[in-house]
Amino acid sequence: MTKLADMSKLAGKPAPGGRTGLRLGFLGTGWIGRNRMAAICATGLVDTVFVSDPDPVCREEALALARDSHAVAGLNAMLNEGVDGVVIATPSALHAEQAIHALQSGTAVFCQKPLGRTAAEAAAVVAAARDADRLLAVDFSYRRTRAMEAIADRVQSGALGRIYAVECVFHNAYGPNKPWFYDPRLSGGGCIMDLGVHLVDLLLWALGFPEVDTVHVRRFAKGEPLHDSDVAEDHALAMLSLAGGIEARLACSWNLSAGQDAVIEMRFHGTKGSASMVNRDGSFYDFHGWAMQGTACETLAEPPDDWGGRASSDWAGRLAQGRGFDPAVDHLVAVSDVLDRLRGDVSAASARFVAS
Repeated sequence: MTKLADMSKLAGKPAPGGRTGLRLGFLGTGWIGRNRMAAICATGLVDTVFVSDPDPVCREEALALARDSHAVAGLNAMLNEGVDGVVIATPSALHAEQAIHALQSGTAVFCQKPLGRTAAEAAAVVAAARDADRLLAVDFSYRRTRAMEAIADRVQSGALGRIYAVECVFHNAYGPNKPWFYDPRLSGGGCIMDLGVHLVDLLLWALGFPEVDTVHVRRFAKGEPLHDSDVAEDHALAMLSLAGGIEARLACSWNLSAGQDAVIEMRFHGTKGSASMVNRDGSFYDFHGWAMQGTACETLAEPPDDWGGRASSDWAGRLAQGRGFDPAVDHLVAVSDVLDRLRGDVSAASARFVAS
């Protein structure tokens, strides 16, 4: 598995243009945007930051995170400041357009999930990054938990034998507190785009991105079956058949009577053993990692694990090294393709080929 870059080794390397530190823009500084900003600034790789958010409280709290920080009106103002990279944490409907604009301006991008509302949007962003030879990454942060890294290593090394079944679960006892999440035109979908996106990414990433042959899904809203993609689902159940004879079961929801804040599980079953990541006591942040064989159980990871900012810090480290386009982002389109199919939109089922 790829490990988190050693930031102490990167700190002395020159930033693009020969400077000693990065100039970064943070577009959207709600809770998640500020969290990622704090993680990136903690690397010591950043000289100057430019912040934009319509909420004055969010904006001021973000400005306090860095010594040399400046408020600007929006993305164009950031780009005019000559930033090396932009961290996008705005509503989902804006991600693709903002990312493409930044990339076409020659600026690297770190974007919150989803990269686009559809596979076609995601493919367009990846194509823009390739054409500009600029670094692009998406905040699939659950990959960077110690539990999931250890499990993926077991899966890919063959320690579990041939994987034949996977269980993916992300239930939330409540839903998002922002109205745009419930409008698929703005969010791209309901709980599938909010929570299921992580499950699909972890499933494909851990398995090495096999083809997904078939998808069977049932979507619900307030307990009623959904057949309209214009309505945000609050519960989804799916079976995915993947290349190599792997069957995956996926379940995600908002407002489920879960008895705790969240139920988050990734369970991989192979011919030689199983491995699981399970959240502790309903936490969104604390995870156990286990490997099992028969009745024996080995601990792979335990809380605490400060994983939230690892993906963003890694992006900043690679940017400081002068890295350009990363071909691995083609996999982002594969994730979006599965999300399209889970929402019943097969019109973009081959969109992953657009970016290649």
